[in-house]
Amino acid sequence: MQHQLIALLERHVPCDDNERRHREQALAFIRETRACTSRATLEGHVTASAWVLSPDLRSTLLTHHRKLDRWFQPGGHVDGDGTLQDEALREAREESGIAALTLVSDMLFDIDVHLIPARKAEPAHWHYDFRFLIRAADTDYVASEESHDLAWVPIADIIAAGGDESIVRMARKTAGFLAGQGYRDCGDDAEHARR
Repeated sequence: MQHQLIALLERHVPCDDNERRHREQALAFIRETRACTSRATLEGHVTASAWVLSPDLRSTLLTHHRKLDRWFQPGGHVDGDGTLQDEALREAREESGIAALTLVSDMLFDIDVHLIPARKAEPAHWHYDFRFLIRAADTDYVASEESHDLAWVPIADIIAAGGDESIVRMARKTAGFLAGQGYRDCGDDAEHARR
């Protein structure tokens, strides 16, 4: 899987300086760490997430994470033998109960590197989170044990409210995607603004 991860990152065009830094951090970690997807790699590991869009493409599904007590996109550890895209779909299905989910693209939608705080016997560690753009065929969901709740949140509301930088970045990419600009432009990077 190491080669697949490197190829995804090398083809990915970050939309701003933060995502560019995350891409470089992830590339360095994966090149240096053979067991980069294993939870046993205590300094950190690759995770797979799903930026799930509603059928009308106007909202995204967020989960109120039980352990971290914050709202995030569905996702988690890489536990299977499939592709990272398969893992993102599996996580989204498990956390939402929505079976009819499809990849919009098998290309990487977003990359984020963030620190997970220490908890019980688990030390603080890094998640190198690969995010994929996924579309739901319906909006009926069932929260899993990993969540306090789930909610469809309008993309425009996420952008207007601000908050978590990586969530807002994905919302801006989605707005660009829906406006026909592709999803590599997250709307706040000076380099992209000049194009």
